[in-house]
Amino acid sequence: MPERPGLDYRATGVDLDAAERTKEGLKALVASTRDANTLSELGAFGGLYAVPGELSRPVLVSSADGVGTKLKVAFMTGRHDTVGQDLVNHCVDDILVQGAVPLFFLDYLATGVMDEQVVNDVVRGVAIACRENGCALLGGETAQMPDFYADDEYDLAGFIVGAVERDAVLDGSRIAEGDVLVGLGSNGLHTNGYTLARRIVFEVMGLGVDDPFPGEGVTAGEALLRIHRSYLPSLRPHLIDPGLKGLAHITGGGIPGNLPRILPEGLGALVRTDSWDVPNLFLQLEEAGGVERGEMLRVFNMGVGMIAVVAPERADALARALNDAGEKAWILGAVERGEGVRFA
Repeated sequence: MPERPGLDYRATGVDLDAAERTKEGLKALVASTRDANTLSELGAFGGLYAVPGELSRPVLVSSADGVGTKLKVAFMTGRHDTVGQDLVNHCVDDILVQGAVPLFFLDYLATGVMDEQVVNDVVRGVAIACRENGCALLGGETAQMPDFYADDEYDLAGFIVGAVERDAVLDGSRIAEGDVLVGLGSNGLHTNGYTLARRIVFEVMGLGVDDPFPGEGVTAGEALLRIHRSYLPSLRPHLIDPGLKGLAHITGGGIPGNLPRILPEGLGALVRTDSWDVPNLFLQLEEAGGVERGEMLRVFNMGVGMIAVVAPERADALARALNDAGEKAWILGAVERGEGVRFA
């Protein structure tokens, strides 16, 4: 009876040599995000980070998220450097709404077959956003799972830890009737609503990723891959403003799904839909898909990426300061008695 050849890990689809080469290639990217509080190198079992000494009563704030089916657009275009930036910026915004600034970030990338260039592109995007947001890429995990993911696909998740002084935590508890909503503009879809958007763009509109998107001046792929904004640079100088009472990151669920999360019991919000021009991208999706406006507001951010809840006497000044700094900000509405969000 002939001797059967022995198996090794590579024969099952897991290339340990490629994984080791990839890890070596990522060291420079990770090192580029180090700061004075980073105490460990890539490759340690756990990342070490010192809590900044300038905080007297530090509260750690953490969050985890993914990029969702926006990854499908990355697969279709072959462009993988933007989704890492999406991931970091989304997580930064999620802790920013509680007044926290980021300390460090961890990423998880699971692939079918290890494509060293794709992994490098994804992590390069993560590193770019970490540097832009002033947080260390402390470590992460790259897993090869050939029986779980298709050869040309991967999944991506991120984990962030930030800090805020205990007395400066934004929890919405000071929000009162009559407070003013200040809207901050988004940069497209950000990372939400892509299952519906892809259906409309690629099936109903019949566009390919390289086809021009109507009214945008870029291809469909470029329009859909616009990077999720970080609002940290714009809002960080104003976190100490006593008139700032709350922040809502407008992600999945849109304004009606996110703004109520920071409102005290018994309070709702009036959002004036005539206070901003809905960007063309959303209007095209709405018309082509025959999507009702209420559903659009519930699925997409519709051009509003962040909402600040501000004391009436400080709202105009904050909006002016944000606009002077290059932000698109405007008076969006007000807090009122009731529940949920009322559009008018």
